[in-house]
This record gives sequence, structure tokens and C-alpha cells, in this order.
Amino acid sequence: MQRREFICEGYGFDQSSGVLSLRYAFDGGPQFEERITFPVGRVLGEAERAALDRVFRLMLLACGVSYYKAFAPRRVRCTAFALDRVTAEFFREFYVKGLAEFAWRNRIDLSDLSIEGAGEAPPAIELSLPRRTCVPIGGGKDSIVSVECLREAGEPLVLFALGNAQPIEDTIRVANLPAIRVTRRLDPALFDLNAAGALNGHVPITGILSMIVLACAILCGFDAIAMSNEHSASAPNVADVNHQWSKSYEFEQAFAEHIERHVVRGVRYFSLLRPLTEVAIARRFARLAQYFPVFRSCNTAFRQDVARRPGNWCCDCPKCRFVFLALAPFVEKARLVTIFGRDMLDDAAQIDGFGELCGVVGHKPFECVGEVEESAAVMSHIASMGEWRDDAVVRALAPQVRGPVFDSLLALRGPHRVPDRYLAMLDACG
Repeated sequence: MQRREFICEGYGFDQSSGVLSLRYAFDGGPQFEERITFPVGRVLGEAERAALDRVFRLMLLACGVSYYKAFAPRRVRCTAFALDRVTAEFFREFYVKGLAEFAWRNRIDLSDLSIEGAGEAPPAIELSLPRRTCVPIGGGKDSIVSVECLREAGEPLVLFALGNAQPIEDTIRVANLPAIRVTRRLDPALFDLNAAGALNGHVPITGILSMIVLACAILCGFDAIAMSNEHSASAPNVADVNHQWSKSYEFEQAFAEHIERHVVRGVRYFSLLRPLTEVAIARRFARLAQYFPVFRSCNTAFRQDVARRPGNWCCDCPKCRFVFLALAPFVEKARLVTIFGRDMLDDAAQIDGFGELCGVVGHKPFECVGEVEESAAVMSHIASMGEWRDDAVVRALAPQVRGPVFDSLLALRGPHRVPDRYLAMLDACG
């Protein structure tokens, strides 16, 4: 079924319940209402309420991608408020680049997408917020490294969780730090559309999460958002399609500049781990054994259907393979096998899967995994380690891969936006 336009119809916030409602429609139907529930926060002043409203406007446009993709029309229109030119162009890029994998898989072209705006963007509202750094928790190794690095430096911390997946809750429990929890309820009508054959695919979820955390900065009171997106998140999977685009330096820079100029000034947004490769992060994580029983990056742990979430790593997906490989040089073999439940590198059926990671087979998987060169360097390196060199995958792939010198992956890299004070913390915990 063809639709000519997707409409961002309106939003409303009930401060007493913390519920933000976002309303959407396609021309001629269907209609949707999404609900995001925030903790009931502190009493806000006039400037804070005005800044929060600007963030909610960003969220209306950003969360719309989840519904837009059902029909992917050539026009997105906002009737909830007057959209300025700068914000319209920011979100045109958010839709086109954030949905690039979706478009590639569904063989559609979004290059002529139209999001129109008129007039100048307003200057940012200046706020003075309490000195605290918020670290969004994903349940995997990266955000854990950020937390412990900042804790070691004595930085006042608050954690953030979107949803209640078990690895996230377990990580917060082990970290034993205060946490802000937000829930996002997608309209069930979207799942009905998907079941009926509507277009579906990956959305820029980290970009959406970033805007939700920004709202929490105002509602709950903190002045810094430290994401945990690494250097390799900027690398494309195929051509100019990047599964991790909203984790990339390109998005980080564009979003940070937009909020500083036109939304709110007084909240720093950056990725603490941007100067690090996945290998450098894995080395740091290997020292944090208290998290070994609870961390998990496997996507099956975050399925929408809670009943379909398994209790451990699936050990048969790109993320499981990559994390196992990245930790192999730094975690004793028996312990790593205990964490995952099996030796994935000694499973001949997974040679092609690891081959994709290392650039030997196909292209880099559409998942949050490191660069091909990183995987190749690790595979080559562990071939010289006695406990790994005889594993089936290592024996098959190590002679075929060519990667950079392993130790070169441990150095800090640019570009990044990490403030000097935080960069010193990162360097100190290296």
C-alpha cells in the first residue's frame, strides 16, 4: 500500500505521571501513539520547562522513524509545531542515514526524502544543571568500562536504563550506583502492521536514546552525558551504509552541535570511549571480573518479546562471536568459555561467521561489531597463543587474515569530542 506522507501530529507531557505521548499518522491512516515514561523528577523552573519542551520536539521527530519505515513515503511533515530549516535538515539526515541499512535491505531509495522547514532556528536556552555525569547502560562491556573509569576518577555518577532487559538490570546491580529508568512503549498497531507485511528493519536507536537521556538531564539534573561508543562505530558495513550510524562520530558531532546551538546549553554530550578501539576496550574490561557473570551484548537478550529472551549468550550471532574474539587475548580461556558456555573458536560450523568479522567472507555484519582490521589483528594475534592456536576457527582463518600490528590497537585515536578533563580520566585508567 502506498502512502504519500508521514505526519508527526503532536505530543503531550503529563508532569504528574512522567508520561510523554507522541502521536503520528500516515495520510489516510493508520495512526499511532507512543508513550515514554520518565521518572517524576525535580521541580523545574521556567527556563528548564522551555528547554525540556524543545527536547520533546526532537523526540517526536526522532521516535517517528520507527513508524515511518512501515511505508517509507517520500515526505515527512510536522504539524505539531513550526519546524525551522536547521532542525528539518538535521532530521532529514537522521532519517536518511539512520535508516540506510533498512533502505539497503529493502532495496528502496530514501535520497529524495523531503522534510521541510521554514525560518531560523532559535538560540539554545542556557541552563545551570547539577554537576553529575550520566552513563547510559547497555548491558555490554563498553558502558561498564565507562562507568568504572569514571568511578575510579571520583566523578559523580548516575546511570541510565531504557527498558528492563536483564543484563542492564544486572549491570546496574553490580555497579551499585543510582540509576534513572525510562520505559518506551511502541504502539502495538506497529507490530500488527509488521506482521501484515509492512516494511521493517533497523532504526537509529542510539540517536533516539540520546534524546531521551537529554530530557532526563533536565528532569533529573545532570550536566554531562557520557556515551560509550568506540572508534570503530564510525566504520561502514558496506558502501556508505553504517549499522551503527547513530553511534558514529558523525552523528555525535552533529547532535552535540545542534543541541548546543539550538536546544540547550549546559549539557555536554560526548562518547568517552571514542578514542578507543574495541580491542583497547576489551583489555580494560578484562580487569573487571565482577561483571563477567552478568554482562551480555547478544541481541537476543533485548528482544521486544520478553518470553523470547534467553538466559545466556546465544553463541551463534555476530555480536557473540565478536565479543568472544575481542576478549580472547585478555581473558584466560577456561574462564571465557565459562562466561559464554562454549568455546566458539573451536566450532568449525562458525568459521564463516568469524570469516565475516575478519573480512575473509562477505562483508562486515550488520551488527555492533568492530572493524574488520581489528578482528583480523586479533585472530592473527591469538594464533600465536598456546591456548587458542589449535582451535578450529583459528587454524582455518589465521593463515588468511592480514591486520594491523596488534599493539597498535591499544593506542588512543581521533577524532573525538572528549573534554580534556574526561580524557585525562580515560588515559589514567588505561
